[in-house]
Amino acid sequence: MLRTHTCNVLRPADAGQRVTLIGWVDTVRDLGGVLFVDLRDREGITQVVFPAGSAVLEKAHALKSESVIQVSGVVTKREAATVNGKIATGEIEVVADALEIHNISAPLPFPMEDDKADKVSEDLRLEYRFLDLRRQRNLNLIRLRSKAATAVRRQLEEDGFIEVETPSLFKSTPEGAREFLVPSRLNPGEFYALSQSPQQYKQMLMVAGIEKYYQMARCFRDEDLRADRQPEFTQVDLEMSFIEREDMYGLIERVLKRTWKEVLNVDIPTPFPRMSYQEAMDRYGVDKPDTRFAMEIVDFTGTFKNSEFKVFNTIANSKGGIVRAINAKGLADLTQGELTFLETTAKSLGAKGLAFIKAEKGEWKSPILKFLSEGEKAELKAKLAIEDGDIVFFAAGAFDQACAILGRVRLEAARLLKERGKLTIPADKYNFLWVIEFPLMLWDEDEKRYLSAHHPFTAPVKEDEPLLATEPEKVRGQHYDIVLNGVELGGGSIRIHNPEMQKRVFEDILKIPADVVESRFGYMLKAFSFGAPPHGGIALGFDRLVTMLAGRTSIRDLLAFPKTQRGQDLMAQAPGPVTAKQLRDVRIAVVEDAKKA
Repeated sequence: MLRTHTCNVLRPADAGQRVTLIGWVDTVRDLGGVLFVDLRDREGITQVVFPAGSAVLEKAHALKSESVIQVSGVVTKREAATVNGKIATGEIEVVADALEIHNISAPLPFPMEDDKADKVSEDLRLEYRFLDLRRQRNLNLIRLRSKAATAVRRQLEEDGFIEVETPSLFKSTPEGAREFLVPSRLNPGEFYALSQSPQQYKQMLMVAGIEKYYQMARCFRDEDLRADRQPEFTQVDLEMSFIEREDMYGLIERVLKRTWKEVLNVDIPTPFPRMSYQEAMDRYGVDKPDTRFAMEIVDFTGTFKNSEFKVFNTIANSKGGIVRAINAKGLADLTQGELTFLETTAKSLGAKGLAFIKAEKGEWKSPILKFLSEGEKAELKAKLAIEDGDIVFFAAGAFDQACAILGRVRLEAARLLKERGKLTIPADKYNFLWVIEFPLMLWDEDEKRYLSAHHPFTAPVKEDEPLLATEPEKVRGQHYDIVLNGVELGGGSIRIHNPEMQKRVFEDILKIPADVVESRFGYMLKAFSFGAPPHGGIALGFDRLVTMLAGRTSIRDLLAFPKTQRGQDLMAQAPGPVTAKQLRDVRIAVVEDAKKA
């Protein structure tokens, strides 16, 4: 090694020892002929002194921040008045007598201090990501990610799992998210798809007798990007044979408990609470509820069946129509602009408006108040515990629409209450939750057929199997999601392992033509006919998981080289053009109009 020590280990006990350090120049200070350099590596900082009159002082005057240097010298205790309590090595310094400059840095495009990072545009930081990653904050995030991966692997290895790598080049399965297509030079006119997940491969591993498989799988989806989505991402992917749902719950709880303990030294209680999909939608309006605060949805469909308020009356008496409300306690002081924002949010989800009732100074205020009977008001007050300072929001319509509206309004109202200091959620509060028994099938009005709510390999709940032929929409799937503070960390299911059942789901329920089934899934049905074990699995979104561990809001912060919302790597300038020869090799022509669009 070029060094004897890192920049975070020397202490007063090392005084008198000759050492060699190497790293980046963090700061340079010239104090009357004596030059002080804070030398930094990934472990920390050590102060290096170039004394007046020393042979290396003149050479040291050429140093600039972020240059790479190697110094040798003697460790010396600092005088008490000069001790720096802000760094671990603050009681010593190295008096240099040798200096080698490995690389002088060009002028920096932005300040390197952690506290100035957020003042630099993200695009500029991503263009110079190799510099941005040198910040201690970012190094700590990369360490955290590595530590979390190690904890996950250790637990799975202890539970008897075997790590198996599956191919990234797969076949196209258009029913899922949009795929990245890869042309095959050796098979002109044919394409691979980058794997969206190892789903089918891991089921084949179960048929192959692996029994317990996992991998830190790289997956790819060509979707519009946002704070918690990237075109390429990592998931903790696993599958087990000979299990029931309870086995999966226990395993994931062990994995997450260990990860939180080893990364944050936080003990999370297990087992996690369970909640059915139906209960989650009824109480919170979403299938990934944030249970750190109340503000639960209350049903008033029966209350308004005979109401003089025709809007609610009509919906309450229509097939599938519901009327529901939430009480945002303490939010009656919201501004007109905030109220307009909430109404716009509701309209974006299909509402015609956002009915509300404010309780202020001993009276209720609302455009709909004149239509409500005393009995209806009394029921609202009793069920919602309405007090002065509260505001009630309503949603009326089909179940899915009303849930979506109040689910979103609930989260926005919580945000406004937090901004006012009226709702406090501790940063270290971790509410894990299993959401279970999702619908197996959903009716698609556009396609006039059922679609899989999760994916077509999910097994139905055993007692619901007879309903598959007559009422598929009532069949519950053996699907489970693990949710943390309103964020879905992952999901999975017990799989169909019987070839007849799987074929029936493909052709009779999902109405996929037999030739398409054979083309896309024929090898699976063939494999299942050779003795497929009962099995199930799950995939945890590792990027989201470490983002939650770090207390950040964007997964880009936890990736070494993230892409922008346009899917661009600004540092490497990808994607980029290719040569005409490359296109000819794979039999592809670029249409200029499409390129401009």
